[in-house]
Amino acid sequence: MKKLLWNEQLKIGVEVVDKAHAGLFRVAGRLMDLVEHEASSQSACKETIKFLEDYTMTHFSEEEAYMRSVHYKGYEKHKRLHDDFRDSTLVSLKKYLEKSEYSQASMERFVNVLIGWLTGHIMMEDQAITGHVGAKTVYEESPDTSVAAAAVSRAVKDVFHLEAQLADGDYNGRNSAKGYFYRLSYDMDDGGKVQILLVIEEQLARRGVGLVLGLDAMRNPERVREACLQIIEQFFRHVGKLFKSDAGYHLCKKEVLTKDEFREDFMTRYPCRLLFETRLGHFIFCARKWESKKRNCGG
Repeated sequence: MKKLLWNEQLKIGVEVVDKAHAGLFRVAGRLMDLVEHEASSQSACKETIKFLEDYTMTHFSEEEAYMRSVHYKGYEKHKRLHDDFRDSTLVSLKKYLEKSEYSQASMERFVNVLIGWLTGHIMMEDQAITGHVGAKTVYEESPDTSVAAAAVSRAVKDVFHLEAQLADGDYNGRNSAKGYFYRLSYDMDDGGKVQILLVIEEQLARRGVGLVLGLDAMRNPERVREACLQIIEQFFRHVGKLFKSDAGYHLCKKEVLTKDEFREDFMTRYPCRLLFETRLGHFIFCARKWESKKRNCGG
């Protein structure tokens, strides 16, 4: 069964970039096969990961060269995302693999994070190079519900390719169906902090991951949970200007929560509490911003 699908929705319209992305999907698909059918072949996994790493770095260089050639205004931020993936995400994943001696669980996590990051990055950041996703409008620091709802709705459409209608602009925390619960914490360059709570109902989450994974992977809750976490990291890059017009930001903590943990945190009050409805389920977006002299997430 073909598990990793390259499709027209992921194209950005630049041949050298689209060709490289398709190649990355083929290599990632090979790695998925190794993990699922040749888990004991540590040497094969190592070789594939090394090839994938080299291929990714070559692609990043080509993509960055293209952005410079067209004088893309978002070049500096985009390059930082590439650098962070290379210097932080990949390094962390490789250390985890080595520490676990390439266990089945660690290999599956590597694949899930890789697929999620790659999908989210293409959908939001790479599409923006050629204007295929909405521009990041500069919002006021305390936007009204309609402005926030429009920004989040557009992000849902760009990531899940589904229309999202605001069902409740003052969500009260009532029970949602079975789904995935996340908390993302950010440090802002201006000294502030932003925290986002997200809830994605199961069918909607599977749709997001299913844009690039086949039915077999969509039935794997752990794969959907991990890959979806990587995808939704892109949301803040789309709606971050809701909180400060020009401030940069740094994701310092990302967490998968239980439903009880979500409820407990929700009760601490989030000024922005939005419930969206799609044909595949609900999407909940809660956010708050506060000022702090400390520069770490524990502050």
